[in-house]
Amino acid sequence: MTARAGPEQAVQRDFDVIIVGAGLSGIGAAVHLQQLCPGKRVALLESREELGGTWDLFRYPGIRSDSDMHTLGYDFKPWRNPRAIADGPAILDYIEETAREHGLRQNILFQHRVQRAQFSSPEARWTLQVAVTGGGNARQEEFSCQFLLMCAGYFNYSHGHDPVFPGEERFQGPIVRPQHWPADLDYRDKRVVIIGSGATAMTLVPAMAASAAKVTMLQRSPTYVISRPARDRLANLLRRLLPARWAYAITRWKNTRLQGWLYRKSRSRPDWVRRRLLGMLRKELGPEFDIARHFSPSYQPWDQRLCVVPDGDLYAALRSGRAEVVTDHVAEFTERGIRLQSGAELPADIIVTATGLELVVMGDIVFEVDGEPVDFSQRWTWRGMLCSGVPNMANTFGYINASWTLRADLIARFVCRLLNHMDRVGLQQVTPTLRADEQGMPARPWIEGFSAGYLQRVMHLLPRQGDREPWLNPQDYVRERKTLPTASLEDGSLVFSDPHQMAGDHAQGRGNQAADARCAGAAS
Repeated sequence: MTARAGPEQAVQRDFDVIIVGAGLSGIGAAVHLQQLCPGKRVALLESREELGGTWDLFRYPGIRSDSDMHTLGYDFKPWRNPRAIADGPAILDYIEETAREHGLRQNILFQHRVQRAQFSSPEARWTLQVAVTGGGNARQEEFSCQFLLMCAGYFNYSHGHDPVFPGEERFQGPIVRPQHWPADLDYRDKRVVIIGSGATAMTLVPAMAASAAKVTMLQRSPTYVISRPARDRLANLLRRLLPARWAYAITRWKNTRLQGWLYRKSRSRPDWVRRRLLGMLRKELGPEFDIARHFSPSYQPWDQRLCVVPDGDLYAALRSGRAEVVTDHVAEFTERGIRLQSGAELPADIIVTATGLELVVMGDIVFEVDGEPVDFSQRWTWRGMLCSGVPNMANTFGYINASWTLRADLIARFVCRLLNHMDRVGLQQVTPTLRADEQGMPARPWIEGFSAGYLQRVMHLLPRQGDREPWLNPQDYVRERKTLPTASLEDGSLVFSDPHQMAGDHAQGRGNQAADARCAGAAS
């Protein structure tokens, strides 16, 4: 698994597999390919200067996971840190350690941003137009591969969701975007207003309240919050008693079941879950706190992600009086703070706009297949990872109701299985294709029953679901863990072909005949 030669030699540009992105998903995918497809030539193209993706980009105070690391971690590498809800630096160390243990740095080409991906059916290869920066020598380079594995996540790394507020130019203090946190920002003994109510805001409030004079979380509407211990006592006990892999596997099993149970209860008995969540809040914040106004959303639990509060740190900040929650709308910024629609004014020395993420589709790359532009909104998703009519490409998109990496691992393993199957039957190309009886399927959104604004803003750009397998985007880890490794590769929804056959042959027909002949009686 070699991406490039030594520094004194020319950079290799032709590969079997190119992974776009060297964050949590990309590094994990590279390890799976190394272990399950050891003969493949693999490269990772990373647009930034370092690996780690989100966990290297975000540097705001308190940055941490909102999932436990026994499920956000890789299935092949136990999480050994005693803190299950981990901070950003610990997660970045985990990713870097994984890359180091498997010798992956030699496979990563940093500051390589893929701008255009063009597939040629006659060659069964992708050609990538890549902008290379760094070293004062910006240039365009061309790479090629048989299979393209997208692990770019869905965040826009250049900017978040930044609504324009009236009067921003009048405010005399700094206006800070969490995605681009100034390393030298001094907020000690300052009045800070954080606009937002998502995971970023709820992380920033307790972290900044430790040294700021006062931190106000200004929200338009509430979010569901649940407290969890930062340390998983069972996991730490098991790690002392059992081999690390056994302890990790048991904890991972326990936590995925708990995640799934809570999600299913939220769907089947939403009012009961709502009462339980609000009841826990009342115990933490006391009878005087206005929970109905500040922590009672208008939507049902898991219509949006629950915000995890490790060890109740947000509640402690609110009880201390160093932090507060205000539920109102911004009317305008003033010289010294924010005027609300209610007429009240919030004084501020610093304003932080934790207003959400901006999402991009397929790494914001322009795709073409045989010279035709690909509009992903008009494509169908094959099990949430492949796209109809787009050959030799998989996209890593995790769960919205569980840890991202649970699905990233499953997708990477499936891609390895698919590549090995193609090698075994001697075919070069695989294209998800609707069968005859599926042509009139009703189109459904990429994800249903999830109202979070960051996803709704791009839903119209994402591939569609159908009403039957395999044209679904499942959100059930326990089920997918059982079914995906054995999902049929020969049910007709994946068309295998060999574009290198002699002129005049029908590639699809002969490819399927070859697959049938070579795979008779063999496991996929």
